[in-house]
Order: sequence, then C-alpha cells, then structure tokens
Amino acid sequence: MTRRTKKVLDALTSTMKINPNHYSALSNSPNRIESLGYALAGWLYMLRHQKNTRIMSVATLVVMIVALWLEIGFQGWAVLILSISMVWMAEFLNAAVEAVVNLASPEYHPMAKVGKDVAAAAVLLGVVASVLIGLLILGPPLLAKISS
Repeated sequence: MTRRTKKVLDALTSTMKINPNHYSALSNSPNRIESLGYALAGWLYMLRHQKNTRIMSVATLVVMIVALWLEIGFQGWAVLILSISMVWMAEFLNAAVEAVVNLASPEYHPMAKVGKDVAAAAVLLGVVASVLIGLLILGPPLLAKISS
C-alpha cells in the first residue's frame, strides 16, 4: 500500500474509530424507549422555548387541513409531508447549532455568529422551498375550488 493510499484510508476511517461514549458525560442509551423519550423531550423543548416552532405548528396544521379539504392525492401528500418535515428538521438542527455555539462560545465571536447565521439560512432555504412546493401542490386545486 502506498503512503498516499494509506493516508486516504486513514482519513476515511478515522472518524468511525472514535467511540463517542469516551467523550460524553451522557452515554448513548441502548434502550430504544429511552431514546424515543429523549427525542420527544427535544421536541417539547422546541415547542416551549422556540417561538418559530409554535408558528410552524400552526402553519403545518393549516396546510394539512387545506390539503384534506382539497382532497390532495397521495403523491401531493408525500411531497407536502417531505417539505414540511424538511423545514421542521432544519429548525431543530438550527436550535441544536445555536445551543452548541452558545455553550462553546458564551462571549461574542464572529465565527459563532457565522455558525448561527448559516444554520438560520438553512431554515430559510427550507421554508422558501416548502412555500413554493405548497403553492405548486395546493394552488391549482385551491383556485379551482374557489372559482367554482
């Protein structure tokens, strides 16, 4: 094996060799119910402390009610669910990035700002895409229903 090949292989496998349990005060729970509880706790945290998540909840309900009313087909539902989920995941990851940045950099730092702003931009990108998808899927049947 050449030196260059070894270097590439080392780079590809180095991360997978790290055991996260050696570096975390909280170890990963082997209990799936416990893991689900942690995920639900995160979701409840978001609903309680992140105002945008409450707005997203209302928007999600409105979109779903309108889609039901318009009798959207299975493919439309699939795309709506994917786009809504994309926005929710981006918002959750944004909050996680913000929490980690706040922990790592309690003082103002320009790179901390970059991390937070880029994470927020990911949410914005997801929202814009989701709105466009919603308009494409819900717009035509909504206009047809309103005009009839």
